[in-house]
Amino acid sequence: MTHPPSTMTRRFGLVHATALNMTNMIGIGPFITIPLLMSALGGPQAMLGWLVALVIVMCDSMVWSELGAAMPGSGGSFGYLRQGYGPETFGRLMGFLFVWQFVFSGPLEIASGYIGFANYLGYLWKGITAHQAMLVVIVVGLANLALLYRRIKSIATITVTLWIGTIVTVIAVVATGVRHFDPKIAFDFPPGAFTFSLRFLSGLGPASRIGVYDYLGYYDVCYVGDEVENPGRVIPRSILISTIAVAVIYLAINLSIIGVVPWRDFVPAEAHPQSSFIVSILMERMYGPRVAMVFTAMILWTAFGSVFALLLGYSRVPYAAAKDGYFFKVFARLHATQGFPWVSLLVLGVLSILAGFVSLGMVIDALITTRILVQFVGQIGALTLLRRRAPDMPRPYRMWLYPLPSLIALLGWIFVFATTPLPVIAFGLGALLLGVICFGAWSWKGRTWPFVT
Repeated sequence: MTHPPSTMTRRFGLVHATALNMTNMIGIGPFITIPLLMSALGGPQAMLGWLVALVIVMCDSMVWSELGAAMPGSGGSFGYLRQGYGPETFGRLMGFLFVWQFVFSGPLEIASGYIGFANYLGYLWKGITAHQAMLVVIVVGLANLALLYRRIKSIATITVTLWIGTIVTVIAVVATGVRHFDPKIAFDFPPGAFTFSLRFLSGLGPASRIGVYDYLGYYDVCYVGDEVENPGRVIPRSILISTIAVAVIYLAINLSIIGVVPWRDFVPAEAHPQSSFIVSILMERMYGPRVAMVFTAMILWTAFGSVFALLLGYSRVPYAAAKDGYFFKVFARLHATQGFPWVSLLVLGVLSILAGFVSLGMVIDALITTRILVQFVGQIGALTLLRRRAPDMPRPYRMWLYPLPSLIALLGWIFVFATTPLPVIAFGLGALLLGVICFGAWSWKGRTWPFVT
């Protein structure tokens, strides 16, 4: 009789971990969101939103690095929140709320990649309809599930292979931009572009939110902490390397595009259908339609690599919660022979496909807003509490200039949340309130905190 393995194998080294993060971070984000970014402020000045996002992410990456190195394990934020707020008291609430919001935000983020894939396919599949795009989402989602339904050793190899495709695609875009870059096109600012006003701030918020979306994934390795070699060293280094590398890559990609294709050709995005595949248009203008078709295929490869990395990392979150008694027990099951959390993988995979039927803009706003309060702001609080309550906890990595990066990240997340459209804020707060109610009912039924008898 074959017994399922009780633990997962540590096979992710520094290269694999960095590849996982970078594949997730780059993905299709910068190729589909530049028109949305430029539309937020009506011109190249929207790059300020990208810079604001970079500051937030760099500071927040130090939070993830310290927590991930000190407490490596599957689930990432779930474990950090539980330990930071007390595993038997408020940590139970925070852990539950994280998994609760993750049921909403995780599939939304993966779905954004599916939607982007379908949109870019529109360059090759002329006249693709909404129903056909939904069919593409289903096919790509099922293919992603099929590739991930295997042991971690082969997944690590697949991750590096997809990463190589991503890097080749990025190099091609940047090389084209360098050869044909025109500063007059890139920095063609509209009148009053930098006039500070309430309207400017209301545009900077959406631009920053799009920038944050593009960076999401700098922490992906934390979700597979049980499968990382020497996590105290690999986790913080992979986060730092991938964040800095992607920052440079994003700057090069953004300048490459707006330095060749005038921003007025795709702003506002909703009035220009070609904005859905702006990089393909760039390649078509420079090299002709045949090269553009090949390059579009490369972008689709990159998009698939992103959703692959996302579903891989996120499928470990409900597994970790269930294993520790914070979620339904069925999610704690590992595959009998391959040793991966198959129930969690299938559930999140199916939910991601269903979420792919929503518009890209709505998906981005909803996933960022839903995640900010419990996960990002909550982790800053967890790190602060652990510094005070457990000063002797082994910390292979300690935040530089603590607590300044935490404060900057906190203010940044508050700014992004506060500038979100009110209906989306209402959705985020409503989902959180419903989670608190469900936690109360779950705790009362199980006679656990705060209903301990």
